[in-house]
Amino acid sequence: MRNRSAGALAVALLVSAALVSFAAFVRAAEDDIGGVVTSADGPEEGVWVIAETTGLPTKFVKSVVTGDGGRYLIPDLPEATYDVWVRGYGLVDSAPVQAAPGDTVDLAATVAATPREAAAVYPANYWYSLIRPPAQDEFPGTGPDGNGIDANLQHQDQWLDVQKQGCMLCHQLGNRIVREIDNIEQFDSSLAAWDHRVRMGQRGGQMTNVMNRFGRARGLRMFADWSDRIADGAVPAAPPRPQGIERNVVVSMWEWGTEIDYIHDEIATDKRNPGINANGPVYGVNISNDALTILDPVTHVATSLEVPLRVDPATVPGMIARSMPAPSRFFGDELIWNDPANPHNPMMDQKGRVWMTSAIRNRANPDYCREGSDNRFAQYFPLDNGFRSAVYYEPETGEFVMVDTCFGTHHLQFAEDDNDTLYFSGGGQVIGWIDTKLWDETGDEVAAQGWCPTVLDTNGDGVVTQPWNEPPRGRQPADRDPALDTRVVVGSYGVIGDPTDEQVVWISSNRFPGRLARLDVGDDPPETCVTEMYEVPSVLDPNVPEDKIGFGSRGLDIDRGGVIWTALSGSSHLASFDRTRCPVLNGPETVEGRHCVEGWTLHPTPGPVIAGTDPPVRADYHYYNWVDQWNTLGLGRDVPIATGSNSDSLLALDPETGQWTVLRVPYPQGFFTRGLDGRIDDPDAGWKGRGVWATYGAAVTWHIEGGRGVKPGMLKFQVRPDPLAD
Repeated sequence: MRNRSAGALAVALLVSAALVSFAAFVRAAEDDIGGVVTSADGPEEGVWVIAETTGLPTKFVKSVVTGDGGRYLIPDLPEATYDVWVRGYGLVDSAPVQAAPGDTVDLAATVAATPREAAAVYPANYWYSLIRPPAQDEFPGTGPDGNGIDANLQHQDQWLDVQKQGCMLCHQLGNRIVREIDNIEQFDSSLAAWDHRVRMGQRGGQMTNVMNRFGRARGLRMFADWSDRIADGAVPAAPPRPQGIERNVVVSMWEWGTEIDYIHDEIATDKRNPGINANGPVYGVNISNDALTILDPVTHVATSLEVPLRVDPATVPGMIARSMPAPSRFFGDELIWNDPANPHNPMMDQKGRVWMTSAIRNRANPDYCREGSDNRFAQYFPLDNGFRSAVYYEPETGEFVMVDTCFGTHHLQFAEDDNDTLYFSGGGQVIGWIDTKLWDETGDEVAAQGWCPTVLDTNGDGVVTQPWNEPPRGRQPADRDPALDTRVVVGSYGVIGDPTDEQVVWISSNRFPGRLARLDVGDDPPETCVTEMYEVPSVLDPNVPEDKIGFGSRGLDIDRGGVIWTALSGSSHLASFDRTRCPVLNGPETVEGRHCVEGWTLHPTPGPVIAGTDPPVRADYHYYNWVDQWNTLGLGRDVPIATGSNSDSLLALDPETGQWTVLRVPYPQGFFTRGLDGRIDDPDAGWKGRGVWATYGAAVTWHIEGGRGVKPGMLKFQVRPDPLAD
């Protein structure tokens, strides 16, 4: 025993000496905190050190990753007193230590005693990978009198698409509050608990409708079984700790909004010029309570402004329900959301104005949009209804300006043309736009807007002419005249202008299995508008090889060379589409959009796989994606980034090597982001002068770690040269 004790003492002395040596290399400047993290196992590399303060106008958190020898340095901290602590895979959270900028603080970490203790801080997708969807051979569904799977679901991929684009649309599935049933004692079983929880609150109607798409009883059994096995001790495999470049990531977070605000997404600059609004405020849309939320990252002040309407708000129904099938567990019968404007996606123009899609009136369109109008766009394709129009905020005056549109709006993006054309998705059967140069010159919202239906040149003559084949109604088979062109309802969701052709705009559809459409507006729209459509390669096409199978296109962006990138949120891929590889662009074979499998490349995103899926489907979810055209993050130009909405992360892909960099948000868990953008504040300041911005976009803020009372956060991601760079 004495020899063993002497050996242990010798090891402890060696470790202690090593720590002194390592600590000597961590020099904390006056606005930094640095030190070494160790546990009983020695230096802890690839774990997070988190500094948190409430001593600023809004709560502020900054996290870094330890490098070699467990050394860390948290740079550029505003003057305040911080709680500093450690979180990492394989550890339990350390007790916070108070520190101030300029301090050197060595931190003691504790190794988790059990796999379950360690798993408490795993991202949601690791827990979600434990779920068991119906097996491949259970499809097609035969309905409630058969196998319980809805008869509309012909393939396992379609079931998984409902899981992702139905349930994960609003929730991180796998975070603690979802995977565990805290109030199980109120129910006879976990099945009854799940039946109740999908009916709770103002989104209860939406959630229960999604459950019905599975075949309600079969879907509830899947979720109840998942929770039961976790309650009985099931634990996912451990995630890898950050490696390589991932250890150079610095994440800053400011709270903004209130504890009930659903701040959907944000904007920091003009996508076409990331130097616009340098060092200025960051803007977010509060979709649930009709506000533009504003953060000044220099002063750390967060404010909100009400988004207006042109009519009495009581006459506009909004999107979020005013009633609920079952009371909220957190708020009872209280209606916490009120959203007649329902503002959505913000974008910034070259003047620093913040444009957003937002309702300004009821859905019935004015006469100039309808049949019988002398408006040439209405004569070509009249529109009776639309939801959301356009609103912009002018920071110099503090005023909102409303622009009525005939077409509905959802996402929006500026083209790189002389008119600063602003394109919109969400128009249902059309793609619409505003000529913002003409709007600024005239203030004429009728003259400044236009739209085109999406019509394919299926007769192959190079133009679109009327009459055309109309889309089939319901489940009726298509009845097409081969001599005519064919109108399609793509279902526009994402939208992006093409930097290689100022007359071209791309859209994405998230209807299974997903589609891209390319609209060339031509020189004289609407008559010159021509659409091409490309379906995501999927199980619906028996000729598609397994490595090309995906589904669930959602987000959409483009690189400077004109290659499209779309996040396949269902199958968990980041997919590129290169139109130059297509042997056919128009003609009768393009009706289904399956004529250019060659153009698609699918990159599986990192993370665990849902068991029993074939081909393998990962447990992450990608609400949207973005291409870093200008190297605002520091990983290079044209790096595509998918939102890891179910994994507390952003996922950056090196398109040349296929290697991923995971930018994880360790705290608070529940980073469910929907969109992002990058800004360059100072091009001469290296990594400190640039960064990527994203917001916590959870519909249910109280699902974020900490529960009720936590506010959503606004984040800035930066990549420094090494883990100790100041």
